[in-house]
Amino acid sequence: MSIVLMILQVVLIMGLLIFFHEAGHFLASRAVGIPVEEFGFGYPPRLAKIGEWKGTEITLNWIPFGGFVHIHGEGDETIEDGMALAPAWKRLIILFSGPLMNFIIGLIILIVIFSAMGVPASDQALVSQVSEGSPALAAGFEVGDIVTTVNDIRITGIEHLIEVINAHVGQEITVVVDREGETVTMNLIPRVDPPAGEGAMGIGLTNPLKPMPFFQSVGYAFQSTGLIIKETILLPGRLISGAVDPALARPIGYKGIFDVYTWAVEQDTESTLTTAEPLPINTLSIIANISISLGIANLLPIPALDGGRILFTLPELLFKKRIPQKWQNAVNTVCFMLLIGLMVFVTVLDFTNPIVLP
Repeated sequence: MSIVLMILQVVLIMGLLIFFHEAGHFLASRAVGIPVEEFGFGYPPRLAKIGEWKGTEITLNWIPFGGFVHIHGEGDETIEDGMALAPAWKRLIILFSGPLMNFIIGLIILIVIFSAMGVPASDQALVSQVSEGSPALAAGFEVGDIVTTVNDIRITGIEHLIEVINAHVGQEITVVVDREGETVTMNLIPRVDPPAGEGAMGIGLTNPLKPMPFFQSVGYAFQSTGLIIKETILLPGRLISGAVDPALARPIGYKGIFDVYTWAVEQDTESTLTTAEPLPINTLSIIANISISLGIANLLPIPALDGGRILFTLPELLFKKRIPQKWQNAVNTVCFMLLIGLMVFVTVLDFTNPIVLP
């Protein structure tokens, strides 16, 4: 796949995730009765007005990336029926709904992965590659074979298979595999000194995928989403304690996202798993992780982000003490400029010190 096409894919995916984020704000604002003046596809300057829906202008803008919403009275305390003067609980709902939409999108993608494609069956070992000139090729191994027994020893996973094979190098062994529902028996002698990267038998191994029942996949997706959120929240503490190498857990910009996405696509393209066509499991998993991470990032208590604006709203909700809007606007503007600077720094770091991929 050409690099230009890959860049376009990343731009489209990030744009859609940002668009869904803004759609969350839009739907929430409408739900609590605060008008939305404009819902824009892409970023200004405006290219054209597409239409109007219940008082909201739908516009197409020149920068084809993401979208935005212009909520009536946002940041302006002089507009009585606007967002700035709305009750605190309404503003909290609007602010939280953008990140919530990112969580929902990530959750839906994970449900699709688990229910339609499956989860790795860790108790099975599937042959993903057979090396040229290897004992496995000579014995008749094929990609897609699931190893069930070796010398009548029931195989319970990849590590177990490797352990059993290494215990019988240089000796003839009998291997039984499941080949598309049929039992096939083969004999071979694992090599004592195999070429680098091939192993004694000369096969690559992975876990086969087993689709989950839909409702089970929903529960599994919720668990996975919760785990991603938990690991992200705990990451700063682990960095400080030294439990995680900072080089492996630093923030990444669009260049880093491109690198990770490209790696995922390559992994899916190279992997045949149990089907004739590669399954986009790694690619979809990365998109789900990006969506969930985008939601988490926007909830950080930093002014200019949704989390920072939520932080400004909490004193009013808890103590009936409102922070003047002009102060909020000033702090948000300064922090927005700092965030732009941080994004530039991280992007430069992506080029000068690329992230480490598996």
